[in-house]
Amino acid sequence: MDKLEIIYARSQELVEREIEGELIIVPLTSGIGDLEDELFSLNGVGRDVWARIDGRRRVSQIVKELEAIYDIERKELTIDVLGFLEELAKRKLIVEESPCQIT
Repeated sequence: MDKLEIIYARSQELVEREIEGELIIVPLTSGIGDLEDELFSLNGVGRDVWARIDGRRRVSQIVKELEAIYDIERKELTIDVLGFLEELAKRKLIVEESPCQIT
């Protein structure tokens, strides 16, 4: 499947809080380790991507919406968004939705 056609949803296994203008995300299923390694902090473009991860939008839609906000070439924006989503998925903060799950 084309990575731009994937639909992601936020994991149900996390807590998010805004602290001094930053969005802090803490996975509830994290291991016992250094707390700094478990926290994920978002601001700027990352926060705008996170706001659009809703289990309905395709990655291509997220890129298109961000392109209207930021003065960044589409190719560069797409690479950045895909890399960011990969990192979120690796940390299990987002999950891929199956098209048949979407109503």
